[in-house]
Amino acid sequence: MNAVSAQVNRRRTFAIISHPDAGKTTLTEKLLLFGGAIQLAGAVKARGDQRRAHSDWMKVERERGISVTASVMTFNFDNKTFNLLDTPGHEDFSEDTYRVLTAVDSAVMVIDAARGIQEQTRKLFEVCRLRDMPITTFINKMDREAQDPFDLMDEIEQNLQIEVTPASWPIGMGSSFLGCYDIINDQLILMDKARRGEKPYQIETCEGLEDQKLDALLPEYSLKILRQEIELVKGLCPEFNRDAYLSGNLTPIFFGSAINSFGVSELISGLSKNAPPPRPQPAIERKVNPDDKKVSGFIFKIQANMDPRHRDRMAFLRLCSGHFKRGMKLKNIRNNKQISLHNAVLFLARDRELAEDAWAGDIIGIPNHGNLHIGDSLTEGEALHFSGLPSFAPEHFKAARPEDPMRAKHLSRALQQLAEEGAVAVFKPHIGSDWIVGAVGILQFEVMADRIRTEYEVPTLFEATSLITARWVETENATDLKNFIRKNEGAIAVDHRGDPVFLARNTWHLDRTQEDWPQIVFSKTKEQIR
Repeated sequence: MNAVSAQVNRRRTFAIISHPDAGKTTLTEKLLLFGGAIQLAGAVKARGDQRRAHSDWMKVERERGISVTASVMTFNFDNKTFNLLDTPGHEDFSEDTYRVLTAVDSAVMVIDAARGIQEQTRKLFEVCRLRDMPITTFINKMDREAQDPFDLMDEIEQNLQIEVTPASWPIGMGSSFLGCYDIINDQLILMDKARRGEKPYQIETCEGLEDQKLDALLPEYSLKILRQEIELVKGLCPEFNRDAYLSGNLTPIFFGSAINSFGVSELISGLSKNAPPPRPQPAIERKVNPDDKKVSGFIFKIQANMDPRHRDRMAFLRLCSGHFKRGMKLKNIRNNKQISLHNAVLFLARDRELAEDAWAGDIIGIPNHGNLHIGDSLTEGEALHFSGLPSFAPEHFKAARPEDPMRAKHLSRALQQLAEEGAVAVFKPHIGSDWIVGAVGILQFEVMADRIRTEYEVPTLFEATSLITARWVETENATDLKNFIRKNEGAIAVDHRGDPVFLARNTWHLDRTQEDWPQIVFSKTKEQIR
């Protein structure tokens, strides 16, 4: 095994997906705690305005108690390097989540034990399924009143059409939750609520469920129920099969309580042992193997003002192959320009350190002054175009203008930067002075207004429009496109990359225009291959 292969096999790059309020951010924090990346967990409280989580660093996230942007965190555990991407849970930020899922090799699906499968969980699971991504399930909040574990497993199996097998099994729930039985390792793991910030459990190795040691550790009734339920589990569920898991056909289930740090150790150990190392990445030219010697990667996210003091812009690069070393030069295939990477960084949410080197599977940040865009492919020279990062047509539109007309140029610069992040779509109409901002969800406008006000100091008004959808327009005949734009000037805009877009007032407007111009292609998505 060469040096690249050895390092690649140590990598575990994964995302955490869930419905809002399932406990995803709390679990992220506890994974960092167990991985030694932080020394003390934040006080994650129920009231949104009091929440303090290490991965939620934006002001609006701390105020609302929700994640609205993806954070990257790198830490070590069990002689492996983990790259954890904490994704937005709120449905209004699904496009950012989709792009994050193109940059990981597996996912952890967090489910609220009381609520089961919820809508956003189902949507994100389907995105993972499209990529045949291995998924590990963590059923959270077992220390509260919850659904029956068999009902939860049946719901996952029926709703998501995936086989399930419990890696651990809960002993009670709510106030009577005592801990879990580790089915794979034949261990009893008891929760110690008094020590949840340190070592929140004790482990007792058993020789099967008939071990007499259990009689002294569990109440008689709890032990009787546990033995009955484990017998049912072994009869109803398949044994864990790593090949089935890696192909996305089976999900191991861990039960626990993230806020009590319980079940987190078993989860991270399971990821260390079973989650896949970096997988081959699709490019138009060929599949790129992670142990290729030459460095390659793609930009999947751009974030402005991670450090408000420096007004920085950071491009997130997923390394797909090779061994990156500080100071090396990579070519941006889109514009054929060389970039010297002297200041690339590794992340712990907003904190960062210089990346002396990195390997396939790692996520590094590149300070960016507008030269890098989402979808850009960077290589040591080979002309590769990584695929699978589309932009989606927005569903909600508002016109944006500054409260102070003298700050119109400042607003233009802010909108351009936010569009390059992929946070929203921004369109400049051919006719009129206002910018049109398009979003997947209504909450994005509130976040946009807050960020423009606090990060760029440009108070902005967002006003209703009559628009219902946007379509990117293109054709092989340049004359046809020119004529189309000239005849439909009032409905034409350009996006932040300068590509033409048709803005429809209603469904009839869109349908009629498509009928009148059959030679024009109207696209709901635009592949960000650069």
